[in-house]
Amino acid sequence: MTKFRSAENESSSGKSISRRRFLETTMGTAVLSSLLPRVWAAEVRNGIPYHTLGNTGEKVSCIGLGGSHIGVQSDEQESIRIVRTALDNGINFLDNCWDYNDGQSEIRMGKALRDGYRKKAFLMTKIDGQTKTSAARQIDDCLRRLQTDTIDLMQFHEVIREGDPERIFGPGGSIEAAVEARKQGKIRYIGFTGHKSPEIHLKMLEMSFAHNFTLNSVQMPLNLFDAHFDSFGEKVVPVLVKHNIGVLGMKPLAEGAIPRSKAATAVECLQYAMSLPTSVVITGCDSAQILQQALGAARNFRPLDRDQMAALLTKTASVAANGQYERYKTSHDFDGTYHNPQWLG
Repeated sequence: MTKFRSAENESSSGKSISRRRFLETTMGTAVLSSLLPRVWAAEVRNGIPYHTLGNTGEKVSCIGLGGSHIGVQSDEQESIRIVRTALDNGINFLDNCWDYNDGQSEIRMGKALRDGYRKKAFLMTKIDGQTKTSAARQIDDCLRRLQTDTIDLMQFHEVIREGDPERIFGPGGSIEAAVEARKQGKIRYIGFTGHKSPEIHLKMLEMSFAHNFTLNSVQMPLNLFDAHFDSFGEKVVPVLVKHNIGVLGMKPLAEGAIPRSKAATAVECLQYAMSLPTSVVITGCDSAQILQQALGAARNFRPLDRDQMAALLTKTASVAANGQYERYKTSHDFDGTYHNPQWLG
């Protein structure tokens, strides 16, 4: 099995972190909030607080612009305006994926990054390929569509099956393509995403530790409903904070289910997610109005205190307890690679 060594992931004795030691780093979110005091903003740009992205040292906006919605917008020029307005107003973190809207999300974002806008962005996208060959091809597709020589952060997308970590890190797996692309200057940092199960995230992290490989980021659903059902916030975030891996929150509104349920408002959802130890909270903006809502939430935000967090959790507990609104965890509705297994390679 190929080994990728990094001193940062070795114990003081030079051996890989043990499973027991790894699992002992998990703790509840209540404990996390009391034990891990956090500086709210490394700096502020255009009124938007910036955080440090884990072990990368990069400064990223506390709110990130979701890529999926960029391709959904019927008017391409409007989607380009949304990206540029976000960048002009202090959001620098851009999210995307190789498979979003048959590539249209990346194509449109690439157009938006022309005329000097690329230098304003910390650009993240994702690939589905889990073999070296498929991953290398998809990385090149992303570079071409996004019209850039270098992607700041490339993440393995939809790590949602028990066997995904072994496949990615195994012989001929996509980690080999990512490491090679990083050496070639095509990408700068490497992470992974998933929305299915905290246990699969922990398995992927354990696999990276076993290979002495330093991940730079992990993306997962972090919202008021997640806190009550099979919680990424409770099980995964403490491990990331412990090892200084960037925390990327997504689905802060649970795909809109939280405001639709009347359990909390959109702004309350964003406030909660930003109060967790997140480097970035990624939110979809399919209109100028929704973008302004996100900008306002970031500019006016201060971390919620323990009582405010508890109040939000209390009023969402009953509706969220059985996971009925988090179908990305409990069904295949949101699993692009389940419906298109050929993307995995």
